[in-house]
Amino acid sequence: MSENTTEIVVGGVVVAIAAGFLFYAGQIVGLAAPSGSYPLTASFRSAEGISTGTDVRLAGVKVGTVTGIDLDPQTFRAVTTFSMSNGIEVPDDSSVVVSSEGLLGGNFVEILPGASAFNYAAGDEIVDTQGSVSLISLLMKFVAGGGGGE
Repeated sequence: MSENTTEIVVGGVVVAIAAGFLFYAGQIVGLAAPSGSYPLTASFRSAEGISTGTDVRLAGVKVGTVTGIDLDPQTFRAVTTFSMSNGIEVPDDSSVVVSSEGLLGGNFVEILPGASAFNYAAGDEIVDTQGSVSLISLLMKFVAGGGGGE
């Protein structure tokens, strides 16, 4: 009888650890919206390399998460929605850039803060944006000699 009790206890511990791991993995991937956040949007010419769950960073520190990417059929631009942590106020002359962690690293959304005394409110759109730069097209220009240095 004690074998059954031991098996039940060990099984319960394994199930609890598995549930904790799945919850942690969901938080890391960004499946759940962070508590205490507000939305901002930005429109990019190219949002290549970012997707739902991508980090939003300010000075290298994660301050938000990309929550959605949609195509605007009128402008053919990628409209990106991201949630910012409460307490992080972004000046209204800031710009947003799709940056890369390096040659082999992934992309992230970087906020370059401005110096305005006024801040974006929840739901506002950041107008000053720069989309991702394709490394392949840059290498092709370099190899083809298209540097334009004549």
